[in-house]
Amino acid sequence: MRLLRKGKVKDIYELDDGNILFHFSDRVSAFDVMMKTPIPRKGEVLCRFGEFWFESLGTPHHMIKVVDKDKMAVKRLTMIPVECVVRGYFYGSLADRYQSRLGKDLPADFKPVLAGKLPRPIFDPTTKSEEHDLPIDRAQVVSSGILTATEYDYLEKASISLYEKMSQIADRAGFIIADVKFEFGKDDKGNIILGDSLGPDEYRLWLKADYQPGRTQEAYDKQLLRDWLIKTGFKAEVDRLAREGRKPDPPAVAPEIVAELGRRYILAYERISGRKL
Repeated sequence: MRLLRKGKVKDIYELDDGNILFHFSDRVSAFDVMMKTPIPRKGEVLCRFGEFWFESLGTPHHMIKVVDKDKMAVKRLTMIPVECVVRGYFYGSLADRYQSRLGKDLPADFKPVLAGKLPRPIFDPTTKSEEHDLPIDRAQVVSSGILTATEYDYLEKASISLYEKMSQIADRAGFIIADVKFEFGKDDKGNIILGDSLGPDEYRLWLKADYQPGRTQEAYDKQLLRDWLIKTGFKAEVDRLAREGRKPDPPAVAPEIVAELGRRYILAYERISGRKL
């Protein structure tokens, strides 16, 4: 077994049979900065959530099997360098970019309300980067040769369909998936299938019982960490140093944030999957 890459949240190994092993770590990042403090059992939750979604969505995927509590064997794919983001609610970067980019994709009489449900899910792809993902549109993807027009349209349709399936499953468990990021790759026959993983690092999750449009929502994903970093002034420091092409040293995450984030990850997994961790 050979280490291929050490990512933000998982380490990727090549297995002796040519397939890939994901080792999900307890590491956590926010605003493209890796935190010093791990979140206990986070890797286990990410691995088990990925297993649950791959088994539940009824779509071709690359998972072979879970081989340990935080390790998953998957088929080797040629990954498509596009993050297939689907947004169902007016929140996050969609709200930030509404006037400049995505307004044209919404009805002319759309009245934006923070955290309000959109008239329909929106496909909002980005570039794929270890540093910072940037919005990209159909024309850019096709003209760059990343995908053909037919492949792009397939990914848009597939991503929205998968988001809707996930939303239905989460809804039955008392949760809202506000948005989600999918990754796809091509297998050795050229078929496009679902790859990477699906867990709280790939979607924004809210409790239905706490949901209230017009305000910031309580998150059952790593948004809790982002909110804490904003309050402590770390996000402002990230923005300041970014103008100089630098990144700040990460802070030690407060113990109460670590404990609550871990609790929410486990609660979300157990309620949505119906399985005990």
